[in-house]
Amino acid sequence: MTSVQLVPDLPGRIPESPGGAAADPRSPEGSAQRPPTVDLESRRILGMRVDATSYDETADLVVSRALEASGGMVCAASVNMVMQAFDDAAFLRIVNSADRVTPDGVPLVAALRHLGVSHAQRVYGPALMPIVCERAAARGLRVGFYGGTPEVLSAMHAALVARFPKLDMTFAYPPPFRPLSDCEDADVVAAIRKAEVQVLFVGLGCPKQERWMAEHRDALACPMLGVGAAFDFIAGIKRQAPAWMQRSGLEWLFRLATEPRRLWRRYLIGNPRFLYHYARELKSRRAANEHTARSEA
Repeated sequence: MTSVQLVPDLPGRIPESPGGAAADPRSPEGSAQRPPTVDLESRRILGMRVDATSYDETADLVVSRALEASGGMVCAASVNMVMQAFDDAAFLRIVNSADRVTPDGVPLVAALRHLGVSHAQRVYGPALMPIVCERAAARGLRVGFYGGTPEVLSAMHAALVARFPKLDMTFAYPPPFRPLSDCEDADVVAAIRKAEVQVLFVGLGCPKQERWMAEHRDALACPMLGVGAAFDFIAGIKRQAPAWMQRSGLEWLFRLATEPRRLWRRYLIGNPRFLYHYARELKSRRAANEHTARSEA
């Protein structure tokens, strides 16, 4: 059974995972604005790019980047992420520079289809993670985890071992609920390199995980995936919505009912704000199209 090192909240206590010398960091030149590696249909929703990708395409990209040690980052986009980007131009730039921005939420799938991408489908972070783990196990890729608590990581490790016995998990770190010092952060980066992680799952929640990936993409040669609550779901710490609620776009209601104190603002304020601003955007687009049509007549 693969041993995953869990790190207590003590400065400098980073696991010495099995593996060889640390990989060299990638050159930072131009990486922040690197476009997607293949042409995909994408649309801007309130200014934020969302890609009409699929589970297979995204997993293939991650495996390819892992084998090439060419890094990168994948964001799983929800309505909450769109509104975070709408309110914060710096965060908008972070998300738009990602290698993939998958439509994690059903409303974004609907928006893509409404904007002309009829084949758009959901690519849900907690569902994408096991798919990537399965492919990593088949290819012998080493995976790591950043986020969660020691209890969550331990339970998740047990669940993944049971499901993917050949999965090579060489690194796991539950960061403290405070910013790391520069020294601590450098130790974490060194530990990820020493563990020779080839795929890194980041479970800090939006927008923390996207900011963390953007800050570290030049220092790490492994592709990173922001997977939100996937650690908790796989560990069995939190319940997922029934499949029918996920399919019908009612997952937000299930999550609100199970975590009202934490999520009420996101869903009861953020979702109506999204609908309001998206309706205004559609109205502006229609007016622009009508103006163009009159001009060409």
